[in-house]
Amino acid sequence: MSYHRMSVLVMLGLSSLCAHADTYPVNPGIDVIHYRFTLDLSDETGRLNGTAAIQVKFLADGIDHLRLDLTSRSEMSGTAGMTVSTVTNSGHPLPFRHEHDVLLIDLPSASNAGAVLDVEVQYAGYPATGLLIRENKYGERSAFSDNWPDKARNWLPTVDHISDKATSEMIVIAPEEWQVVSNGLLAEQSGLGNGLRLTHWKQSVPIAPWLYVLAASNFAIQYVDEFDRKSIETWVYWQDRDAGFYDFAVPTKQVLEFMSAYVGPFVYEKLANIQGNSVGGGMEAASAILYADDSVTGERTPRWRYVIVHEIAHQWFGNSVTESSWDDVWLSEGFATYFSYLFFEYADGHDAFIASMADTREKVFDFYQEEPAYRIVHDDLDDMSKVTTRQIYNKGAWVLHMLRNRIGDENWWKGIRNYYRKFMNSHASTADFRREMELACECDLGAFLDQWLYQGGNIVLEGEWRYNDAAEAVEVSLSQVQDDGFLFSADVELGVFNPGETVPTIYRVAIDENGGRISIPMSREPAKVVIDPRTVLLAQWTFEKASK
Repeated sequence: MSYHRMSVLVMLGLSSLCAHADTYPVNPGIDVIHYRFTLDLSDETGRLNGTAAIQVKFLADGIDHLRLDLTSRSEMSGTAGMTVSTVTNSGHPLPFRHEHDVLLIDLPSASNAGAVLDVEVQYAGYPATGLLIRENKYGERSAFSDNWPDKARNWLPTVDHISDKATSEMIVIAPEEWQVVSNGLLAEQSGLGNGLRLTHWKQSVPIAPWLYVLAASNFAIQYVDEFDRKSIETWVYWQDRDAGFYDFAVPTKQVLEFMSAYVGPFVYEKLANIQGNSVGGGMEAASAILYADDSVTGERTPRWRYVIVHEIAHQWFGNSVTESSWDDVWLSEGFATYFSYLFFEYADGHDAFIASMADTREKVFDFYQEEPAYRIVHDDLDDMSKVTTRQIYNKGAWVLHMLRNRIGDENWWKGIRNYYRKFMNSHASTADFRREMELACECDLGAFLDQWLYQGGNIVLEGEWRYNDAAEAVEVSLSQVQDDGFLFSADVELGVFNPGETVPTIYRVAIDENGGRISIPMSREPAKVVIDPRTVLLAQWTFEKASK
């Protein structure tokens, strides 16, 4: 569905609907407060034995069942899947049904709003995904999680939706040669005899289930530094100790400093960078980031530097401020991408930032050639394999960049900081983000965000310039020539270079469905005229000097 220009009130209403349009059966009357998972990984076959103690708060009267996501074993799944043995409340058994990957628990009585209930689920089985128990690249058995976007249900009974946040504990019984890391702070490590060790991690900040992490392997561990009295740690395979400690020593602290200074506080208890084999690049699990097997090179390569920066930026956007719906995933990936580039500007200079934006613009148009109608905010997403595309990252970053140029740096940073402060450790929609930015700039951003987020297409321009001797003016004409069916309104910057000058004078021409024209008084012919000299417009163009 494409949107066109609307009033502020109408647009806010439609944006809110889109923000909650994915098809997960959200129950607004239930809020999980806390999970306590006790997991036994000692079985060498990969079997998981688990107990989940779940504390639920009721937000409405009359609720008589609790719905949890937990992948069930079936004829089609073979050995994969979980089998629930008991569900109890204060030691008393509760009736339940576990089929089609849903655990439905009958409650002892209908709820009263504000009441809190504790439920314990005992289960066991073989995770098909979500938690991968297998050999790492050195042939050593390990266990690593990968829950994005909704795979936690394969090994943890949860409300497995991005909109449900809770605090959590992970108590893991595993072979004693393994070191185990999870979210939050280490609460206990105890030898149990028989070659087993218990490790207990506790996460006191509420997060969504896809951010829960478990990593268990024979690690080399370095406590690199501290930030705001919080530990910065490196966990890599023991064989990669020297190279891994070198690679992950930077730029973690510098990114934490940048994001905290410009956006707001880092809310988690530690920051661990962890080498593993469950992800292909990086996965931004809260306080404990997973990176791929090949992330350790001993060379601090530009590629892995970017991945580290991107995943740390997610600790703010995606983790602390989490999108209310998978349809709004650009609030996570577009933000982490753009704030990575802002960090590069902070650390490496403005030219590095511009190079990143120019390269990303090319990637946007590469994708555009394949799917010209693709829109950034999803509409009723029902295929979880399509939660993200590279366009979400790249065009999402460009929307933020153009918004910053539109409302100015001061207003943009004010809006970003207010947005983070208001929704820290909570959820936000695109409508929420728009509202905070409009408050900051005291302007209406409906038409701007409408065309860049809620419709497909991109701007493609053709134009020319000429110097009119008689009028002593530079005359510029531009036309939109994209054939995707979408038209845009935008301000196009022109850079006019006088002879001998290396810095242009900036002029702006407004374009709409009819294109745009401008006449710039000048006493002499310029050396050249270029489009978008500051790299602030997401567009492609051909632009030439007209023949006399």
